[in-house]
Amino acid sequence: MSKDILSAIQGSMGSFSKGQKLIARFILESYDKAAFMTASKLGRTVNVSESTVVRFAAELGYDGYPAMQKALQEMIRSKLTSVQRIEVSNDRIGNQDILSIVMQSDIEKIRMTLEETDREQFEGAVDAIVSARHIYILGVRSAAALSSFLGFYFNLIFDNVTMVSATSTSEIFEQLLRIGPGDVILGVSFPRYSRRTVKAMEFSRNRGAETIAITDSETSPLTVTATLTLLAKSDMASFVDSLVAPLSLVNALIVSIGRRKNEDLSQTFAALEQMWDEYEVYEKVEGPL
Repeated sequence: MSKDILSAIQGSMGSFSKGQKLIARFILESYDKAAFMTASKLGRTVNVSESTVVRFAAELGYDGYPAMQKALQEMIRSKLTSVQRIEVSNDRIGNQDILSIVMQSDIEKIRMTLEETDREQFEGAVDAIVSARHIYILGVRSAAALSSFLGFYFNLIFDNVTMVSATSTSEIFEQLLRIGPGDVILGVSFPRYSRRTVKAMEFSRNRGAETIAITDSETSPLTVTATLTLLAKSDMASFVDSLVAPLSLVNALIVSIGRRKNEDLSQTFAALEQMWDEYEVYEKVEGPL
């Protein structure tokens, strides 16, 4: 559905049954909690049957309750404050084993990302980066960890990489002053999305550069200005952003580009190993006696 789910619920209120109106009011008032409830739990919360919840989703035009739940989750992901995230995670996790919950959740995100990654978009991103005149990388706040990791390896592979620092909006645009046709910018952002990254991507595309978005959903504001989009699941288990699947996607991107630049990369690392050894960059670890 292209229409906002909350607007759809509000607009259909007059046609709902008594039980469906109970569901609708709860979602409108507590959508941040409803989005992470099973159909059974949502039914128990508002004192209706699970089948009533399923029929409610169908009434709104969804194939089933999971499809409606996914629409709710995508809508709210960029809107939840840190306080709301804590409340949601407390409801979801309860007294369960946090270590198991979080790690199993991350495993599931990697599996879903693998299944849903568009291979053509991925290969298109590799082609664009390898052939780029200049490569720009931008990610702020929690996404800065991903952009920094990406930039570290890209700087070993290429000699035309700029890590765009984001201390202020004006400085971002100053660093992108010469971006244009033949250049590539990788914008990394996950909920809550950075406005600075969105604006920088928009600016870069208007200047004729190839724009590659690394984000979580087709509804992400980065996709509007992206010529290529790489999606990775990042649904939070708590107030902490889950960057496990995005990092795995970034790893795959680096490895694919390394394969394309295999001969140059071998020469680069041979020179680096000599330098690291000469200047004792790494601690020498002795093997067992």
